[in-house]
Amino acid sequence: MTIAPVPAEPPYRQIAAELRAGIIAGDLRPGDRVPSVRQIAQRWGVAIATANRVMAVLRDEGLVVTRVGSGTVVNDRSTTDTAPATTSPLPAGPAPRPIRRGLLPPALNLAAIRRTAVGIADREGLQSVTMRRVAAELNVGPMSLYRHVATKEDLLLQMIESITEPADLPAHISGDWRADLELVARRQWDLYRRHLWAARAISFTRPLLAPGLAAYTEWTLRALDGLGLPPRTRAREALTLHTLVNTAALAVAAESEAEQETGVSLDHWHRAQRHQTADLLTTNDFPHLAAVPEDAFTDLEALFEYSLARHLDGFAALLAGPTPPAEFPQPTR
Repeated sequence: MTIAPVPAEPPYRQIAAELRAGIIAGDLRPGDRVPSVRQIAQRWGVAIATANRVMAVLRDEGLVVTRVGSGTVVNDRSTTDTAPATTSPLPAGPAPRPIRRGLLPPALNLAAIRRTAVGIADREGLQSVTMRRVAAELNVGPMSLYRHVATKEDLLLQMIESITEPADLPAHISGDWRADLELVARRQWDLYRRHLWAARAISFTRPLLAPGLAAYTEWTLRALDGLGLPPRTRAREALTLHTLVNTAALAVAAESEAEQETGVSLDHWHRAQRHQTADLLTTNDFPHLAAVPEDAFTDLEALFEYSLARHLDGFAALLAGPTPPAEFPQPTR
């Protein structure tokens, strides 16, 4: 019987564990500055995004705090811990961070909550957005947030509303259906590229009732108006177009998360795999696969452009049929 190897912790957790051990052992004492994000990236040879996640873990565990004029320092827990730093137990999980002494919390309002939550998601991903984390960033208690947002789902809705506005799209369509559909698709693509977490947050089967999202769908339906399509077909085309963009954005987001988890970029990963790839493709079992240029699989921007163009080609063929497009039959059950 063989024992399966224990999977290695991702680099950001390994680095956080090393810094945590130093804090608990007293090598870094309360008030001492911890390595900055850039210093972590340089010292351990990881990406800035990975270093940001290291800092997020330490902040969520209450081990470090950010102080104006001092940077990120070891949290002073002397008022809560009776044991010396060398015997402080390892925190069992994320703990609420205390309000920073000597600083008054800023005026708390919905705009500040939205802005803070979106900033965390942009830097560290949607999984890092919690009520506790947002409250800590705002230097307030977690319960203060519930006066403005009732649930985590409500917070997510507020985040989506803050990054989507009806004014993101032109007031009028051009009348050229292909140009209009390309425009709305690329606007959505640009939104996802600015906020990688949004593709995972936005569902088309259980949509968030945000005016900005509704505006994208309404604008697409307007672009399809006058083409002789029945309402259900127009709705399905709008959904298909948005799903195409969403799927491409999910691939970009997944790659970004993989780089944050491992500290290895996509280009570096492929370079590391070249020997294995060569061994696989030189067997003559996959001649067509061996002839494909590497960037055909790795250039996600080009893949999005290709997918969009081919989809619109197919839609043009539907419109150019010998008879006006009719309603698709409902599947039989």
